[in-house]
Amino acid sequence: MEGPKLIDRIRETMRLRHLSPRTEEAYIHWIRRYIQFHNFRHPRKLGGNEIRAFLVQLAKEEDVSASTQNLALNALIFLYKQVLSVDPGIIGPVERAVKPKRMPVVLTPRETIAVLQHLRGTPLIVAGILYGSGLRLLECLRLRVKDLDFEYGQILVRDGKGNKDRITVLPEVLKPALGHQLRKTRLVFEEDLSVGTRGVSLPSALERKYPRAAQEWGWQYVFPSTTLSVGPDAPVRKRHHLHPSVVQRAVKEAVREAGLPKPASCHTFRHSFATHLLESGTDIRTVQDLLGHSDVRTTMIYTHVVANRRSEIGSPLDLSVARAFPQYGETELLPEMIRVLPDQEDGDLKERFARHAPRSPLDTETGGGETSLSDCVAVYLSGRRLREADRERQREELLERYLTAAGLLVGKELEEEVEEEWVGAEQPGANAAGSRED
Repeated sequence: MEGPKLIDRIRETMRLRHLSPRTEEAYIHWIRRYIQFHNFRHPRKLGGNEIRAFLVQLAKEEDVSASTQNLALNALIFLYKQVLSVDPGIIGPVERAVKPKRMPVVLTPRETIAVLQHLRGTPLIVAGILYGSGLRLLECLRLRVKDLDFEYGQILVRDGKGNKDRITVLPEVLKPALGHQLRKTRLVFEEDLSVGTRGVSLPSALERKYPRAAQEWGWQYVFPSTTLSVGPDAPVRKRHHLHPSVVQRAVKEAVREAGLPKPASCHTFRHSFATHLLESGTDIRTVQDLLGHSDVRTTMIYTHVVANRRSEIGSPLDLSVARAFPQYGETELLPEMIRVLPDQEDGDLKERFARHAPRSPLDTETGGGETSLSDCVAVYLSGRRLREADRERQREELLERYLTAAGLLVGKELEEEVEEEWVGAEQPGANAAGSRED
């Protein structure tokens, strides 16, 4: 009877301190292992010697890493100090494992593009954000519609590691693909509303404070799950975000298909984001803010490859795409657009999308494959060149109006006046008209 009561007390204490669900799962796992190792004796009857024996068994027989061993120790210290209110000094000294200083796995820009080229659909967009914005995988999957700012080119990361918010860059190359993803999400959202679904899961007590927020568009996940599921805190079926394993499997397969010998994973994109920004000359304090590190010493691990400093801050995804696809820079316009349909996971959703979705440059009649990296680049650059062509057309129309209305002005004198009005009118109106240079 004491076991369940103790676990309940642990959960209550952790939620009182607003620890993350993943920390809660990890701590309870190691506390259960500790109790089982000592034949289900109550932890209050155990002490430093028993803790040491448990850690020795982990290190010698199970050969766990130093990080895992220290995680188990942290869970036990939390149990004794915060739950059982036992003075740690009574437990006795317990040694922590010395963590080896290892360098992170970092992909070169060419290797990064090679991996991205073997991804399709939603995993490609997620991986692009991981590399282009420096997000952790769960931070990306937990993004909501309101967190994307296309106008300013920013992503607002809510409740990141350590419950910290931060702002990072939004790659220009991914804007068309993200806009298309939002249209797919909108279809799922409207379908859920039509059948009376309770909406999405909300953090903390926001559902009580704002009862209708779960059914508002801004709170929807950018990458929703394909099915409804029950959350850990409430027995109500809701729409949660995409499961991390979907992206992890896709990235693992893409690394294998790209033929890379490096043990790259989803988190490798975040390491590459920081390293490539430092290589391009971005200040280390700026990289620290973009990554959300509390201590700059954590960011300094990436300085081992700093070179070729550059003053302008840009997304490493944009820089790497420019290197990998130089041919697009010489093309006036890209006439071929790629039709992008939702992933093959839901045939009914795919049919609804094809029938009702608004048309965009991504929605032309060319076969119905999933988005590739080349498609993202092609559509992005096509849109940019179309905007440039439109600006040139407006300039010519302005010149023609002057030729008609101001008959006394001719030659160079007329051109200079047109140029003055064009430059003066272009600056304040660019942002308002949505034609800002990318």
